[in-house]
Amino acid sequence: MKRLSYLIAALFTFAAFSTASAQEEPKVISEFQPHWFLQLQGGAAYTLGEAKFMDLVSPTAQLAVGYQFNPVLGLRLQGSGWESKGGWVSYDNYKWNYVSAGLDLKVNLINLFGGWKPKRVFNMNLIVGGAANIGFGNDEANTIYQAIKANDNYELEYIWDGTKVRPVGRFGLDFDFRCSDRVSINLEGNANILTDKYNSKKAENPDWYFNALLGVKIALGPTVKYTVIEPEPVIIEPAPKPEPKPEPKPEPKPIVKKPEMKTEIFYPIREVVATGSEAAKLQNLISFLKENPDTKVDVKSYADAGTGNAKINQMYAQKRADNVKKALIEAGIDESRITAQSFGDTVQPYSENDKNRVSIAIAK
Repeated sequence: MKRLSYLIAALFTFAAFSTASAQEEPKVISEFQPHWFLQLQGGAAYTLGEAKFMDLVSPTAQLAVGYQFNPVLGLRLQGSGWESKGGWVSYDNYKWNYVSAGLDLKVNLINLFGGWKPKRVFNMNLIVGGAANIGFGNDEANTIYQAIKANDNYELEYIWDGTKVRPVGRFGLDFDFRCSDRVSINLEGNANILTDKYNSKKAENPDWYFNALLGVKIALGPTVKYTVIEPEPVIIEPAPKPEPKPEPKPEPKPIVKKPEMKTEIFYPIREVVATGSEAAKLQNLISFLKENPDTKVDVKSYADAGTGNAKINQMYAQKRADNVKKALIEAGIDESRITAQSFGDTVQPYSENDKNRVSIAIAK
């Protein structure tokens, strides 16, 4: 019977160990954050015309500032331009300059149909918008026109000079390749439709130019909020033991409750030293530790995830933990009684963002 009891105890111990090993990992909840963004792009433009394809390719650049309202919809103010080209079959090609400024709606097709995922590598956006095209520097076309007029006496009223402003409709696609939560490589193609005679030619239909752009998209604020939810602890039932023979029970000793103290020291943004009423809290903690020399203190420091970045926030949290520890040691508290840890912005103990710039000290 004694061996059977040991065997049963061993089986229960193994089952308890297996249950503890299967304990769940902390759950991380991701929440989309509306944010401003910046796009810097450069590439090539093609102005539709009768000349050879490569003769109508010219450089272009684009700068855009926008706001992403939700995972699907964004709006950007963009400025683009540089150079356009045209040509007559029997004469030289020519070029002129332009700038275009307008407003674009961006619709994320991947998030629209597949749902938002914060770590998705590839996103595709539909672009629809309008702009004003300001053309200038059309001297080359006018020079060629003067030669044509002298030889053939043509009257080409559609040759424009000076500065011309035309409305533009535009649509296209852009593709984002994620590098981090805030940075992505951006590839964009768009088509722009204008009124006739933009290229100094009369065709009785609208004129077009097309842009192929490569650049970078930078979020100007947090795009994702991460919340860590700790799992419920697994309760392990103790293994059964053989029932001992009854023995006289000794008189229970009185339970003396060990004194405890919890102190929360809050900081203004970018501050790492307790001041004012928060410094008074630190002095109260020092007094408690001196009055209870058998107690130890555990200091945990944090930074808020709503500002800065992970690297900067880790630095602030570490300095807060180090400064609390330094103040305790300078007040005469033995270093062996103190532990200090920094969690940066990886853990947010409070739901209110500003409260997470905090050092939490528990003495017991």
